[in-house]
Formats: sequence, structure tokens, C-alpha cells
Amino acid sequence: MTFADLGLDGPVLKALDDVGYETPSAIQAATIPTLLAGRDVVGLAQTGTGKTAAFALPILARLDVAQKTPQALVLAPTRELALQVCEAFERYASHLRGVHILPVYGGQGYGVQLSALRRGVHIVVGTPGRIMDHLDRGTLDLSELKYLVLDEADEMLKMGFAEDVETILASTPDDKQVALFSATMPAAIRRISKQYLRDPEEITVKTKTQTSANITQRYLVVSYAQKVDALTRILEVENFEGMIVFVRTKNVTEELAEKLRARGYSAAAINGDIAQAQRERTVNQLKSGKLDILVATDVAARGLDVDRISHVVNFDIPTDSEPYVHRIGRTGRAGRTGDAISFVTPRERGLLARIEKATKQPITQMQLPSVEDVNVTRLARFDDRITAALDQTDRIEGFRDIIAHYMRHHDVPEVDVAAALAVVAQGDSPLLLEPEPERPRRSERFERDDRERGERGERRAGGRDADRPGRRPRAGSKPLVPYRIAVGRRHRVEPRQIVGALANEGGLSRDDFGAIQIRPEFSLVELPADLSDEVLDRLSDTRISGRLIELRLDTGGPRRRGDRGDRGDRGERGDRGERRDRGDWSERRAGDRADKPYRKPRHRN
Repeated sequence: MTFADLGLDGPVLKALDDVGYETPSAIQAATIPTLLAGRDVVGLAQTGTGKTAAFALPILARLDVAQKTPQALVLAPTRELALQVCEAFERYASHLRGVHILPVYGGQGYGVQLSALRRGVHIVVGTPGRIMDHLDRGTLDLSELKYLVLDEADEMLKMGFAEDVETILASTPDDKQVALFSATMPAAIRRISKQYLRDPEEITVKTKTQTSANITQRYLVVSYAQKVDALTRILEVENFEGMIVFVRTKNVTEELAEKLRARGYSAAAINGDIAQAQRERTVNQLKSGKLDILVATDVAARGLDVDRISHVVNFDIPTDSEPYVHRIGRTGRAGRTGDAISFVTPRERGLLARIEKATKQPITQMQLPSVEDVNVTRLARFDDRITAALDQTDRIEGFRDIIAHYMRHHDVPEVDVAAALAVVAQGDSPLLLEPEPERPRRSERFERDDRERGERGERRAGGRDADRPGRRPRAGSKPLVPYRIAVGRRHRVEPRQIVGALANEGGLSRDDFGAIQIRPEFSLVELPADLSDEVLDRLSDTRISGRLIELRLDTGGPRRRGDRGDRGDRGERGDRGERRDRGDWSERRAGDRADKPYRKPRHRN
């Protein structure tokens, strides 16, 4: 089957030829004819199955370029996915004249979006929060909308956008065509499809496993302290083109990228703290080959589709199977092969077993590349460099006379001259690694361990623990302050909705969130103390469950006895009198005790 067999023709087919698409995937073959026929669709398919083209191509095939108000709206859960979908539309519309596509997401200035909307756009791709903002401001006209797509609908509901999505659906014409795509079919998705879709055709693409069969999955058991060296050896021996290295925290992205650059690799970090413009430049560098390694948090796991990514490394293995599937799904896409390598510490073997069970696919254990493996690879690459240089016959001829002149005047054999030139080319860094030192015998290890344990015990007894005033803060952690938002238990919000909404609009990651307390009328959220004014402005316009959150610093104030975190009544215990100033309640207790008469204790003779 070809794309022409599905009913596509003209400029759209020409664009597909340009991007190298020959045969449609299963979801495309089933969905495109149905959408071209005008029916609503509910598509159930995992990420990486080609569903973006499944809805983008029918929309472009029927687009009316003369209409300046938006004809198609695509809702995506994250700005990364929104940008990916927007880029896909632009590729498929490369031979259509005058088609304007606009990404709309939190983190981008309103000015760019407003000016584009005033000029006129045909397709809008955006996140629910920012689309709701434009609807509230009256800057987005959906009165003539013909097509609406919900991409990764289950993920949008998990992030707390259910009410926003329903509000947007209700604000659009009744005769529009709706396509809903989801990896799962929870009850909320089923209810939305029954209420807002007209006799939809349900299309399910069944897969034997959640991970692509084109991806070779391996894992390496390694301690945390050895991870950087292990990654360096893997980079030495693996024949990779582009790579994403996933870590858990944004602090580690910067640290690891810097260590890789120090080892001679072109690496960059991407996380929630990096401005959107910089993130886009970094991804473009990865696509063009100016960058080979991207060190990222899960913020890049969705919506990043780069052909050059041949390897994904889980530097920190995820704690759940879903992020694992999304991470390794960045490689092996569109029929290409890929490699996924996960670092597993001895304590994380249980996580690995759960991922294998959920994905129904075994992950093969690999061994750490040895010094000999690295040296063999280095010699092979050195040979390749020599062979490539020998092919440059014109340049070699120019150097023959120079080498012959040197040999005549210094009486040095050719092989020694070649070796000397290799030293010059290699520089100060050695070509080969030194052999690994032999491991001590068992008895020697026991003696050394006993000696080290004794030294540690002496240090604890007389040093660090003797004068340590309290627990040290975790290295690299940011100070957090409480913010108050105007949604609480009465509005049926959950912590995951708060995290999803604030992370999406403010460009935050999970590491930016501290404790979350949901009260009846409001909630308290701990966020970094150094949030910029730009981020605070974006967050103040955020909606959760359809309500404006009215984000502001929590200034405290009197608390009722029993409120979580109010421990002022402990201020009178023993030598902790300095804690009396922890709240009005502790001050009242202290005052009550001060009014009571002092009684001298009795002593037995």
C-alpha cells in the first residue's frame, strides 16, 4: 500500500517523497481514509507509531488557504510535543503555498503569538493552558474551526487539563471534525469521546510490546560513582551518530554535559531551566550534526524526534515503565534501528525487573567495555584516519619530498618518521589506555577493608560527628519557598494536576517542586525562591480545573493548632526554648506557663 492508495495526492504526496516516506504505518493506513471521508476518529496507539502524519496529512489535503481564521486546532500536553507536531505540519506542507502554522504554548511571549493571529493562521498547535488564555482574552477565533485534534489525550488528563479540554471543545463549532489519539482508554477519555465526538470510528493499533522491536535494549550494572567512566567507555566503543543521555535532575544535566565536553565530546544540556529559544537552538544543532550528545531530563522525552539519534542512554534508570518507553522511543523511529542502554545500580535491579514485566520484553545485560576493547576501537579508528589520508593523493605527493629531505639529512628510517608524525598528530593525550591494575587477592582486600573501617570509625568518633550541629542540606538543592494558589480540595484538585499545570506553563521540572499541601479552599506549593519575574507572570495566568490559580507568596499568618508543620508547642522541651518564636500558638503556650506559680521540687533525703 502507498500513500496515494489512501486518497492523498498532489503537493502532499510530493512532500512525503521529500521526507522519504514510502509506505504508511498501521495507524496511518487505518486513519487517513476515515478522516478524509469526514468521520470522527478515536485512535488508540502508542507513541512512535506515526500518528502525527495520520491526522496532519488529511488536514493539509483539505485546507482552504483563502480562509484566514484558524481551520484546524491541535491540542498537545507539552510544548515539546506541540513544537514537534508544528514542525511535522511544516514538513508536510512544504509544497503548499501560503499555509501558516502557529505553535501556541506557555513560555513563549504573547507578542509573537498575537501578531501571527492578527495576520491570519490556518493551523494552531498548542497546549490547553495557553489556548484557554487566548480564548479568555478574545485573541483566538475558533468560530470557523473545521478540524480539532486531541493528541496524547490520556497524558493531558493526567496533567490536569481535563476541564480545559472540555471547555475548548465546547467553545468550537458543533459541526467540526474531531480526532482523538491516546495510548490508553480510561473512563474520562471514553466519556469525552461520547459527549463531544459524533459516531466516531475507533481504530486500535495493537502492538505486542510497548517498546519498538527495532530497538536493541541492554543494561549495565554499575555503581553511581562509576557511571561517568562507564559512559565514557561506551562512547568509545559504540558506533553512534547522535545520542540522548537521560538523567533524573536538571543539576546533573549541566554537570554531566560539562564532563563530557572536557573529554572531547560535543555535548549540551537541556532541562526546564533553559529558555525555550535556547532549547530550540540546541535541538537544531543536534539535528544538523553540530552536536552529538544531548544530556536531558524527562522534559525532552516527549516530542523530540531527531533522525540522527541512534542511541539512548538511561544514565539514571526511570522509576516507572512509562517514562522508560518514552525515553527509548526517541530512537528506532519510523522503521529505523536504535540502541538503548540503561545504567542500573545494584539496588535498582527491582526497577529493571518491573520495567521488563511491564514492557513484556527482556533487557539484555552487557559488560563494561574493557581497556582492551577501548584500545582495539581506538586503533581501528586510527587506522581509518590513516586510510582516509592516503586517499588524498594530491596532498600526499606534496609531503613526500619533505619527508625524503628529512630522511636524507637525519638518517632516520621511514617507520620512525611515521611514528614521530603520529606523536605530533596525537598530541599530549595517549592513544591507548594503560592496562587496568590487577585486583588484590581476597585476603588483601579483607585486610584493607578492615583498616579503612577502623579509620572511618576514628574520624566519626573524634571529628565530624562530635561537633556537627545538624543535618546538612543536600548538595546542589535549591532553597524553596511556599506559594499559595487559589484551588483546593473543594475544587477536587490533586498534586499531580498542580505539578503538571505549573511545570507546563512555567517550564519547571519535578525537581523544582517541594511539599504540596492541599487545603479546603487553597493549596500551598513549595517552589524555588529564585523564580524569575517572567516565570512568575506566566504562572500567575495558569488555570487548574478551569480556575485561575492567582499564584502569590504565602506570607504565613496565624495557624490553627493541628495544622501540619505547626510545631510551636514543642518549644518548651528541654533546652529548645529558642524555638518559642515559631508561631502564635507557641507564644500563647509559653505565656500560659509563665503565669503559673513556680513550685520548688521536692528532694528526698
